[in-house]
Amino acid sequence: MGTVSLLVADDHEVIRQGLRALIKEQPGWKLAAEAMDGRDAVAKAAEFQPDVAILDVTMPLLNGIEATKQIAAASPRTKVLILTIHESDQLSRKAIEAGARGYMFKTDAAVDLIAAVNSLLMNKTFFTPKVAQMVLNGYLGKGLKASDDESLRITAREREIVQLLAEGKHSSEVATVLGLSIKTVETHRSNILRKLHCHSVTELVRYAVRNHIVEA
Repeated sequence: MGTVSLLVADDHEVIRQGLRALIKEQPGWKLAAEAMDGRDAVAKAAEFQPDVAILDVTMPLLNGIEATKQIAAASPRTKVLILTIHESDQLSRKAIEAGARGYMFKTDAAVDLIAAVNSLLMNKTFFTPKVAQMVLNGYLGKGLKASDDESLRITAREREIVQLLAEGKHSSEVATVLGLSIKTVETHRSNILRKLHCHSVTELVRYAVRNHIVEA
């Protein structure tokens, strides 16, 4: 295989710095681009078409799960590896359903990142034993079942708006980020609150935190 190009997306500089160093040490690997939020990650994936995108889950503007879905459309050749601090059956299941080929904890990156990337490059999946057990538990019904997942009630666009509202953005700011009219955003907002049985933005924030859409 020729040069392997990678995209790293994480809003924490120290994490990007560590990943940057690991990538630099590998012969034939290059860091094609970095991103500090999910929207920039999707844009960079579309622009650079990397072999592998390493994504954090909880990123500003667009979380890693939704970014994974959009990268699959913008750069189908790119394999996504989720790197997270969250030990959650729900998140691991969502990541796989979104199209991620690997899922690992940040604490394992120093030891397992190279093996994870190489597995994805060979069109294989990669899960550490702990993550594999979480995934298995989820699909055996010990974790959250898909039919019980509140997020299934809302559309992909509505999930984007949930995150932006939970991050404290006003309707006008959401409209600017998404290229929508304020009226459209407000209509979405009303629909979201109704679908999720939330009576205020405060309740919506709690929902977003509970579902790892934003960090507390």
